[in-house]
Amino acid sequence: MPRPSNTEERRQQIVTGLLRVMSERGYERASVNEIAKAAGLSPGLVHYHFSDKQEILLVLVEQLAARGRARVAARLAKHPPDDARGRVDAFLDAFLAVGADADVDAVASWVTISAEAIRQPEVRAAYEQVVRSDLEQLESLVAALVGKRRARALAAGLFAAVQGYFVLSASAPGLIPPGSAANTVKHMAAGLLDTADARERA
Repeated sequence: MPRPSNTEERRQQIVTGLLRVMSERGYERASVNEIAKAAGLSPGLVHYHFSDKQEILLVLVEQLAARGRARVAARLAKHPPDDARGRVDAFLDAFLAVGADADVDAVASWVTISAEAIRQPEVRAAYEQVVRSDLEQLESLVAALVGKRRARALAAGLFAAVQGYFVLSASAPGLIPPGSAANTVKHMAAGLLDTADARERA
């Protein structure tokens, strides 16, 4: 595998710097100087590699989305296609379960990105594309259990619960018992999906 170029390495350092600063102080207070400091680079290098702070943020959105997709794929790979319930739980685990691949800074940054999506049209477009893709994947997993007709509403409800846990864990982490999010949402899923499945068969 070829070694990343110096430019790619520097750009990655800068994106990681934004992730660190933003997870602690939010986007507004993530100045170029603070990003450079977190990246171990000069502010001039940040300006050289990115036209502005928003460009760094948009690259971060892409990278966080890719990490999320990889986490989902790894968990789904453990469940065969005919294990529909297990695959829904695996999806929810990918977003909410703690473990070696959990990333608190990424969750905090994603919450900040969702807030910036309200303020910045370019960020909104990138954010919506990621969320739409994730929601469509969950919808297809849910449809295997309850059919397409009911899948969208149920998937949207479960996905909203996931996003709500993200907000709470980033803004008021002491309110959520450690490690409880995934199990709670999976129990919610069981209640919703079992009821919907019974109605489909009736």
